[in-house]
Amino acid sequence: MRAIKQAVLAAIVAGVCVTGALAQSTYRWVDPKTGGTVISDKPPPPGVKKVDKANWGASDNDNPPLPYALRQLSEKFPVILYVRSGCPTYCQQARALLNERGVPFTEKVIASEEEMSELGKQLGGEPQLPSIRVGRQSSSGFAADTWNSLLDAAGYPVKAPYGVKRPPTGNE
Repeated sequence: MRAIKQAVLAAIVAGVCVTGALAQSTYRWVDPKTGGTVISDKPPPPGVKKVDKANWGASDNDNPPLPYALRQLSEKFPVILYVRSGCPTYCQQARALLNERGVPFTEKVIASEEEMSELGKQLGGEPQLPSIRVGRQSSSGFAADTWNSLLDAAGYPVKAPYGVKRPPTGNE
């Protein structure tokens, strides 16, 4: 009987340890010294101006943790969706495309002409919203075929893996 209790206790402790490991945050920032992008499970050093933080492993009843392969893809080829507040139908269609594929993404709201100009520099041309960046590749304006090609080239699944769903972004 004691051996069974010890085995149950060991299983509970192991489950807590695994759950804690899955719930790690991922930080992404540009190193001010080298200019390179850093992706780490440790917070950036003091003085870093812009930090993206994601809890890809975080879990709750509505949003189970992302599969390992999808987390790896999102670190290697992060997806950023650029929209404006009050965006019409195209922004909703863009979100729907990413959500249907189960693609983890960061949504950035472009609120000023300066931000729009900066986005144009990043995308290499006149930006149209919504726009997308997949790793180093980008597309300005919503075109489902082009966006799917970018996601396919990065290796993202065509359909969301079982149990993967994104929470609403608040702009839907």
